[in-house]
Amino acid sequence: MPTSWFTHLECSVPCGAPTLDPRGRHHLCACGAPLLARYDLASARAWDRDSLRGREPNMWRYRELMPVFADETPVSLGEGFTPLFHATRLGARLGMDRLYIKDESLNPTNSFKARGQSAAITRAKGLGVTTVSVPSAGNAGNAMAAYAAKAGLRAEVFLPKDVKEPFARECILYGAGVTLVDGLITDAARVAAEKGGALGWYDVSTLKEPYRIEGKKTMAYELAEQMDWRYPDWILYPTGGGTGMVGMWKAFEEMEAIGWIAPQRRPRMVSVQADGCAPIVRAFEQGLEKAPMWENAATVADGLRVPRAIGDFLVLRAVRESGGTALSVPDNEMVDGMITIGSTEGVSAAPEGGAALAALERLLAAGTIKPHESVVLFNTGGALKYLDALPRG
Repeated sequence: MPTSWFTHLECSVPCGAPTLDPRGRHHLCACGAPLLARYDLASARAWDRDSLRGREPNMWRYRELMPVFADETPVSLGEGFTPLFHATRLGARLGMDRLYIKDESLNPTNSFKARGQSAAITRAKGLGVTTVSVPSAGNAGNAMAAYAAKAGLRAEVFLPKDVKEPFARECILYGAGVTLVDGLITDAARVAAEKGGALGWYDVSTLKEPYRIEGKKTMAYELAEQMDWRYPDWILYPTGGGTGMVGMWKAFEEMEAIGWIAPQRRPRMVSVQADGCAPIVRAFEQGLEKAPMWENAATVADGLRVPRAIGDFLVLRAVRESGGTALSVPDNEMVDGMITIGSTEGVSAAPEGGAALAALERLLAAGTIKPHESVVLFNTGGALKYLDALPRG
């Protein structure tokens, strides 16, 4: 039987609240902060990273430090262990020889959201949940619907009314109920909570349950393994709700604690947002610990149109502790970035991936990132759902 070192949940603040048993249904801490999954890291030091050789190339290769118990089977569609491309042609264009792209578009449902939803739905099934719900800008809803179908659970997805048509239709493809809501993802979250709370639906909103972050953290495990257990100098990460940023920072701590990576300078983390929705960037620049609501959020990148993130303080903490930075870019530069990534490296990049490239170009020009440093750009999804953003010819 597989080993599991999954032990408890604790507050991310922490606020002094007692730890919680993960075999029960939990969402936020009593204080309102996100909960984090914790593991017996002292015992996990006996886990030799060489044991990964020969394991299936998906994120559950790290299941000993994932939220699944030894007697459970993950709900998986083969997510994770996405390619880390050495972007030689793009790098040459920018004067860099150590530029890499972590291409999350090759996950099931075409985005990094597959990781978080695989973990969340695995835990939901283990808890005996029958109906799951999520507010989404698009990709998270698609992923949740797919994994719920795989697990035999009912799925309810709440989307902004102006969501791109492919996102809504893909949810229907997987058998999910779809509710379109006037407003942004925050409005969709309010309606989902009002409807689902009374019916006992299990909410898998970003950081409102403890497990999507655990799926996202595997991006850092993979990155370390693919780079021969070394960290890059920089990680540029498109940030909406910020689960991936928080998860990767958590993973660095775990890998160092179990001895897989010797303590060293961690990557400098760069949070990339859109000019039309940049609450994390504004809070970073103003020295705030939390990010106030961004009014009238608007951007072509649906995944970046998150006017308020519940884990904002965790994102800001990762950026600051790493010695990184936060910046926003305009939509036209995102689209240009999509085309540049595609035309130089053959990678299908969503606007979010294009945003990461636009941010890199700005940081190179400012001298913040040096051409000789190693840099990983995260392309968090594919271009096919965003074809209307691209020119016809």
